[in-house]
Amino acid sequence: MFIFNNLYGLVLCGGESSRMGSDKSLLTYYKKPQREHLYEMLQSFCSEVFISCSSEQSAGMDINLPAITDLQLYRNIGPIGALLTAFSIYPDNDFIVTGCDYPFISGKDLVDFISSLKQNKPASAFYNCENDLYEPILAYYSSECCNLLKEQFRVKNYSLQYFLRSVEAEKYYPSDLNLLKNADTPEAYINAKKVIDNRVLSDRKM
Repeated sequence: MFIFNNLYGLVLCGGESSRMGSDKSLLTYYKKPQREHLYEMLQSFCSEVFISCSSEQSAGMDINLPAITDLQLYRNIGPIGALLTAFSIYPDNDFIVTGCDYPFISGKDLVDFISSLKQNKPASAFYNCENDLYEPILAYYSSECCNLLKEQFRVKNYSLQYFLRSVEAEKYYPSDLNLLKNADTPEAYINAKKVIDNRVLSDRKM
């Protein structure tokens, strides 16, 4: 598969997971923790991939998974803090970010998304047309976003939804909205795991 040289992958797992009650990045859907699954998925087309984590998570991070810990300045402000930290270290690179909330996203879905990018747009994101919302943690942010995000941080606006709308980010409409179903409660995790296990079982029988 083609590797995009200037494109870095960022797996976001620094959230508090308060509704789940446990670290969402450690949930297992595909025989390994979700953050490791996403890391390997992004490796297939990104030149570098990093796990974005909180300072608490970094202590227990697998040494084989390159991690970026939120800088002190950008802690506890949500996903924008992870992006600002990543751009502070790699200001000249583009990033594709994936949250651990989306168990149904595949590598092919992400490649199709990347292939759809337009050069005249600084950012692009999966778009949920039912809710009329971008999916900010399933998105692409070019290096052009670095200073724009810093300016938004300066005025204490920490919403990536707002940012994507302000730059008129490209809307990517997935062929199946079920891809955007997230799992942020124990019940949602159990249901998603059942669907994935049944799908794998059906594929084996074919």
